[in-house]
Amino acid sequence: MLSLTRCALTLTLLLTSCAPAASIPGLHLDRIELPPGFSISLYSSAVPGARSMTLSPRGILYVGTRGDKVFALVDSNDDHKADKVYTIASGLDMPNGVAWHRGSLYVAEVSRVWRYDDIDDHLAKPPKPVLVSDRFPNKHHHGWKFIRFGPDDKLYVPIGAPCNICDPGDPYASITRMNADGSDFEIFARGIRNSVGFDWNPTTGVLWFTDNGRDWLGDDEPPDELNRAPKAGMNFGYPFCHGGTILDPKYGEGHFCAAYSSPAIDLGPHVAALGMRFYTGTMFPPAYRGQIFIAEHGSWNRSVPIGYRVILVKVAGGKAVSKEIFASGWLGKDGAWGRPVDVQQLPDGSLLISDDLAGAIYRISYSSPGS
Repeated sequence: MLSLTRCALTLTLLLTSCAPAASIPGLHLDRIELPPGFSISLYSSAVPGARSMTLSPRGILYVGTRGDKVFALVDSNDDHKADKVYTIASGLDMPNGVAWHRGSLYVAEVSRVWRYDDIDDHLAKPPKPVLVSDRFPNKHHHGWKFIRFGPDDKLYVPIGAPCNICDPGDPYASITRMNADGSDFEIFARGIRNSVGFDWNPTTGVLWFTDNGRDWLGDDEPPDELNRAPKAGMNFGYPFCHGGTILDPKYGEGHFCAAYSSPAIDLGPHVAALGMRFYTGTMFPPAYRGQIFIAEHGSWNRSVPIGYRVILVKVAGGKAVSKEIFASGWLGKDGAWGRPVDVQQLPDGSLLISDDLAGAIYRISYSSPGS
C-alpha cells in the first residue's frame, strides 16, 4: 500500500491537505493521460480505501470503503476540492456501497443495509442508523456491495458469487432489488458473478452493469462484461458460460451459451471493471453525452497487468458499439500507484474518480483547448 501524507485526524473530522498533488508522496497525477482539453486534479487525498460514491443534493459526497468506515466529503468554498472529510460511520463490515435517497444515506455492509436519516445536517454527530435489511448472506468472498436506487424507486443490491467459480444457487451471483424499507425483496437478474457498478440509461431507463469474469482460465479469457438488463428475469450465464461464448471447463457441460444473455460489450480479460455511469452533464463535449464511463480497478493475476484506467464505452441506438481508453497512467513500469474504483458526476458536469489504493478522489474537468 502507498504511504500518503495525511493531516491530523480528530474524532470525527479530517481536514485534507492543502498541498498540491505533486507534493504528496505516491500520487502521480502528472502521469495521467487524457484526451485534449481534459485535466485531472486532486479532490481529496484523505479518504483511505475510497470505493463507491454517492452525492446528496447539497453536494456532499459520501464514500464507502472495504474497510470499516464511511466518509463524507464537503467542498465548503466551491473550489472543487474537499476541505472537510468526516468519518460518519466506523466498525462496519466492508461498507462498500452507498446510495442517496429522499434525504437519507443508505449504506451496505456484507449482510446488512442501513439508513442514516438527515445525515447532511449531522456530519459531525451522525444519527443512529436504521436497519433496512439483514437478509443478505455473510460470505466475504465477493461480499462487498455496490448499491443504487433505480428509476422504479427500488434499491438494487448485487450478491456476488462466494467463490471464483462454483454453482452456489440463489441468492448468489445475482442482482436483487427491494423497496426502500426493505420489503418486497426479489432477484432481478441471475448468472452475474460479481457486479460492483451499475447505472440506468437516462433515455431508456434500462439497467446496465459491469460484471467481473472468473479467474484462472489464462491471461486472455474470459473477459469482464458490460451487460444490459431491459427486464427482470434474465440470466447472464455464470457459472456455465463466460463472455457470451466460453463454456466453463467444469460447469459448462450440458449447457449452451446461446441459452443465456450475451454481454453488451466485452471489456477485456481481468481488467476488474467496477463503477460505471452514463454521462449526462454539459461540461464535456456533446460527443460524451449519453456515453458510459467505467473505472477499471486492474488485474491482479495476469502475467502482464492491464486495467488501472477509466474507459469510455460509446452507445448508439441503445447498444454498446465501441470502447476506448479515456484516462490512463495509474499503472507504470514500476507498478500501480493507484486503482480506480468508481465514477461520480458532479453538478457542474465534471467527473470524480475514487482510488482505493491511493486513498484519494480525483476530479476530471474539461476546458476547450485554447480557451
